Amino acid sequence: MENRTQVAAFLLLGLTDDPRLRLPLFLTFLLIYAITVLGNLGLVLLILLDPSLHSPMYFFLGNLALVDFCYSSAVTPTVWASFRVADQVISHDACAAQMFFVTGFATVENYLLASMAYDRYAAVCRPLHYPTTVTAGVCAGLLFGCYACGFLSASIYTGNTFSLSFCNTNVVHHFFCDIPAVMALACSDRHSNDLVLIYVATFNIFFALTVVLISYVLIFISLLKLQSGTGHQKALSTCASHLTAVSVFYSTVVFMYLQPSSRHSMDTDKIASVFYTVVIPMLNPVVYSLRNKEVKNAFTKIVLGAK
Repeated sequence: MENRTQVAAFLLLGLTDDPRLRLPLFLTFLLIYAITVLGNLGLVLLILLDPSLHSPMYFFLGNLALVDFCYSSAVTPTVWASFRVADQVISHDACAAQMFFVTGFATVENYLLASMAYDRYAAVCRPLHYPTTVTAGVCAGLLFGCYACGFLSASIYTGNTFSLSFCNTNVVHHFFCDIPAVMALACSDRHSNDLVLIYVATFNIFFALTVVLISYVLIFISLLKLQSGTGHQKALSTCASHLTAVSVFYSTVVFMYLQPSSRHSMDTDKIASVFYTVVIPMLNPVVYSLRNKEVKNAFTKIVLGAK
């Protein structure tokens, strides 16, 4: 038998080892997080306060904003700490908890985007039946399914990763406990663990992505049948923001989790991770607000009303 000592803590190397970049990067991430908090929580508050936004589309959008805030908050404090301390120590349990919440909220967002695509399909393709198709009960059921699938998957990801033995090194070449970076430290055979990660991630991503693609194929077919240019414009305006969010989210997630472990480059993974854990949560409320007249009108009404 081999003499192995299981590591009790991990060492996060952070984004950069150049001390000259720490302060500029700290200020940049501080600004991004401030915009993320204001944008997402502001959008949630706006949806709660304005009765005109009490519809299924904004119900899902409000939950998307809340999820963006949560999984950005699970990563950003660790990023800040890495700029203050060159090599940040994180305990075994804290690393597992961070991995659980980041992967959980990211998977919830994955299914929320699919639910929003179904909502857009029902609104554009079946407008007369929309009030009876997408009811409050249906919305609640879809939301429960999003969270259930998200945190069940997170349990599988985290349990699968931390079932490995870590004994040779505890240095994580990343700024947070991401799955590929932690699994790279394993001193036990991880072939089956890699397969579990790829299979579960593939199911989650492609099931949700299939729902999105089918919904938009049906939407575009329906749009081709519309005779009115105004009808085209109105229908497309409700879908453009969602399509932007879908494109950005899935391109980075597929890049991160659906490639073999042998092809992972830690420096490249860091850049991709910054994008989907920090930048996307900031961009989503901006994209949905700037392209949405109802959100802008509600904001103007509440601000002017407050004055």
